[in-house]
Amino acid sequence: MGNARHHLFMRILGMCLFTLCVGLCSFAQAGGNGYLKVKATPSHAGVFIDGKYVGPASNFGMTRKYAVAAGEHEIVLRDPLCQDFTTKVTITAGKTSTITQSLQSLPPAKPPYGILRVEGGSSKFDAVYVNDKFMGHVDELNNFAQGLLLPPGDYTLKVASPDGKQELEQKIKIDAHKTTLVKVAQAG
Repeated sequence: MGNARHHLFMRILGMCLFTLCVGLCSFAQAGGNGYLKVKATPSHAGVFIDGKYVGPASNFGMTRKYAVAAGEHEIVLRDPLCQDFTTKVTITAGKTSTITQSLQSLPPAKPPYGILRVEGGSSKFDAVYVNDKFMGHVDELNNFAQGLLLPPGDYTLKVASPDGKQELEQKIKIDAHKTTLVKVAQAG
């Protein structure tokens, strides 16, 4: 008889745990997060949700998926060579919303140029701003074959992590036909 009680107890316990899990999952979805995917051209365009930078639309051709609170949000796509694109999207808990957009190119700037390179930071997706304009993320500007072409002059450089922490702010000078390398301290 003891063995039968044990099996009954285990079945009841299992049903209670199952019911609890289903309830918690439903609760989490009801007021929780949905997801946003952005398929943009250019694919490395910066994604801003309600004014906050969250990262690039994709990395090495793979579209990134961002957790976003359920509700209506303003989405802005930015690339230094294109016009900004702004739209509204309604995120539903537990679902993925997708935006597909080709950004319109701006007319090319005229040379001469200097090159800005940025290395380090807390994440390869740290945002790089020049004179408060989004210019990309660190991973796009961090090696000898990459860099940002800028006309000669004085600028304010800011680097901020996707969670909003400012990693660096400093004045820089760009000289024609030269590379300026800025190293951002590693967090940790």
